Amino acid sequence: MSRRFTTLAAAAAAVALVTGLAGCASADGGETGSAGAADDVVKIGVVGKGDPQWAAFEKAAKAEGIDVEIIDFGSYEQPNPALAAGELDLNQFQHIVYLAQYNAANDGDLQPIGATAIYPLGLYSTKHDDVKDIPEGGTVVVPDDASNQARALLVLQSAGLIELKSGGTIVSDIADIDTGKSKVEVTALEAAVIPTSLPDVDAAIINNDFVQDAGLTFEDAIAQDDPTDPNALPYVNIFAARADDVDNETYQQLVEIFQTDEAVQKGLLEASGGTGVPLTTPAADLQESLKKVLEDTAG
Repeated sequence: MSRRFTTLAAAAAAVALVTGLAGCASADGGETGSAGAADDVVKIGVVGKGDPQWAAFEKAAKAEGIDVEIIDFGSYEQPNPALAAGELDLNQFQHIVYLAQYNAANDGDLQPIGATAIYPLGLYSTKHDDVKDIPEGGTVVVPDDASNQARALLVLQSAGLIELKSGGTIVSDIADIDTGKSKVEVTALEAAVIPTSLPDVDAAIINNDFVQDAGLTFEDAIAQDDPTDPNALPYVNIFAARADDVDNETYQQLVEIFQTDEAVQKGLLEASGGTGVPLTTPAADLQESLKKVLEDTAG
């Protein structure tokens, strides 16, 4: 999820919002149910404003007569509550699973309105060059937010490091690990702090947002999932809006700009080290996927 990787657990619960965000109006000047600012700037929350696609996106939107302000957040837990509270118009940092689990945990109704890309989730190590070198009983760290943790565990299972009792689902967690049949011990940490822990463990699943923070490149991954798998739709990264705004023409235009502007797409690929797979999945398909994930989660 994420800036890209793009939860049902407490990590998805509403947290204190970043202070200082002004209320906003819709791009056409109408009220959005926010604190009620009078400007026409579309405020978009992200995690990683410094990624090159955002400067290109602001410029491309401006060329089409749309003023965009990118609001940076320090962690994944913050942009959804800010959007729900009307302090943002849109956000773009998460995949469908993360959004579904936020909605479930907070009785929310945020909706995807457009796809950006899907990114492989990688396993990294500064001690071992190959998964086979990780010793029996070694320690592997995964993110503690539920959506990324489930996906991380599936990566570890595919790599032969663990076995999940359920076979693995979008709601798997550490409790699902069959320790008697698993090679390694798994522990969970907040995604943002995992890079600093990497020297102390055998390997770690690191969200794309934080790979470079660990002094690594995306090519350093010793295992990863396949982002082109059709079953990976729930992990497509999205623009999210409040339910009342899914048909907002300005927001839909912004999605199209993101998906089609050459400089934006170049920046997206640069930010992901070329690992991202840009997508133009229709909003209706994304919303149907969200509905299915919510049903699976409830079950």
